[in-house]
Amino acid sequence: MPVVRRYYQDMEGLIGASRETIMSRLAMMGADIGKREEEDYVDVEFFPDRPDLYSPEGVARAMQGFLGIKTGLVSYNVSPGSVTLQVEESVKPVRPLIGCAVVRGLEFTNEAIESLMGLQEDLHWGLGRNRRKVAIGVHDISRVRPPFRYFGESPQRRFIPLDFSEEMSMEEILQLHPKGREYGHILKGCPVYPLIVDADDQVLSFPPIINGELTSVTEETEDLFIDVTGTDPMVHKALNIVVSSLAERGGRIEGVLIKGDEGDHISPDLSPTPWRVRAEEANRLIGFGLTGAELAECLQRMRFGATTAGGEGGDEMVLVQVPAYRADIMHSWDIFEDAAIAYGYDNLIARLPQTVTVGRAHPSERLKGEIREIMAGLGYLETMPFTLTNEKAHFQWMRRPNAPEVAGAVRVLHPISELHTILRTSLLSSLLEIFTLNQHHPLPQRIFAVGDVVLEKKTRMHLAAASIDSRANFSEIRSVVDAVLREMDLKARVKIAPTEDGAFMPGRGGDLFAGGERMGCFGELHPVLLRNFGLEQPVVGLEIELGELEL
Repeated sequence: MPVVRRYYQDMEGLIGASRETIMSRLAMMGADIGKREEEDYVDVEFFPDRPDLYSPEGVARAMQGFLGIKTGLVSYNVSPGSVTLQVEESVKPVRPLIGCAVVRGLEFTNEAIESLMGLQEDLHWGLGRNRRKVAIGVHDISRVRPPFRYFGESPQRRFIPLDFSEEMSMEEILQLHPKGREYGHILKGCPVYPLIVDADDQVLSFPPIINGELTSVTEETEDLFIDVTGTDPMVHKALNIVVSSLAERGGRIEGVLIKGDEGDHISPDLSPTPWRVRAEEANRLIGFGLTGAELAECLQRMRFGATTAGGEGGDEMVLVQVPAYRADIMHSWDIFEDAAIAYGYDNLIARLPQTVTVGRAHPSERLKGEIREIMAGLGYLETMPFTLTNEKAHFQWMRRPNAPEVAGAVRVLHPISELHTILRTSLLSSLLEIFTLNQHHPLPQRIFAVGDVVLEKKTRMHLAAASIDSRANFSEIRSVVDAVLREMDLKARVKIAPTEDGAFMPGRGGDLFAGGERMGCFGELHPVLLRNFGLEQPVVGLEIELGELEL
């Protein structure tokens, strides 16, 4: 979760409440207060679903409503401006979406600059998928001359990137600049790179990589030009979050006329989104007994616009206006969650459940319990590896060259990390990663995992175990396999045959078959595999499929 530093003096000035009041209520909004409270600041964690709280200004706006200091919808005025930006067709195949704004009259302190830069990076992570979907550029507009152009440029175009003193080509930036090396993969294979320039052809931004040094922001900066580019409509939500936070600092928002082949429009659009919800549905979901007026009051404390619109028998309608900076409202239930927060979880009255049932363990959990007892008796320690993994560790390093689609792996549609791109189809590679992370501990190490894998969109239960030691050999793991099959009453039904699995050394591995179907494997792991995982001692392992689970 994003960790944001909050300075007490800054919060008191923005919110209009004492430090004691703020700290006593902040956690009730869904924040996790840092364990260490320093003399002048505190570190606070917020859930990723509230990116509007990634800045002190956003927290101050929310806390004012929660404390009842200022309630209801905040109205941000977007004044007509003279700045225009032309979007050219050449950039559409690379990074087609852009939103812009001008914010004037700012007074930057160290805290304000730190807040803006922190918000920018947290939004890159929370909404932008590490800049792939959304990237934000902030510029001192006094150093450039509108109108601006957004277009696709040759990788050989040269300019001075931020924090450098010499010109570099965009191709060189991807190779030599720290930000280029970190985010250059986003533009891999692109024939042209996105660029924003002013009327004098001076470079403002090379999104999503780096700004130009020309427009760097300092304490003397008063007027900002903000660009948000990307491939997802969340571009506009990110822009709204940034400009509304700056407006809380006293900035005046000006619209930018964005021109393109699909028509002209003014950015940003800070108009609220209308919703209609029912008090009866809210009460049914969250267990309260709120009238329409009480529901509207709770929502106003969460900085929504909310008014009642009649209804009968406790089924009153509430008209809700969702602020433009709220990126998390996708269902009426999201609105009801905010109503519950405003009502106060600490105001709930404890009572016994109205229904009485008798629970029992799921058959799969009973099986897992039996396996845990068997493996613990064999001297193995249980681990719980991540369900998400990646193609490199799962296939390439395991000497199993099948592509994920061939192996029946399910891909993650929008992975936030290259380490977590598919759902695991086996457990053994995850145990080897655990060995890699624990090489500083003494040997032998014997671990196992029993849990779900996903193959061809179906969930199955697997058992995997591995042992690393200078004396680990085929006989050791064969005896473990025999013990597991005997204790599970499977030995008579399972046949063992030599394996062709590349994960094992030739002649020192076996496959397990039941009813003519392969149900597992075991043996000494191949030295090349061990080198892939950075392991220096022999490893033996097994993996057994325990059955398909009906979900």
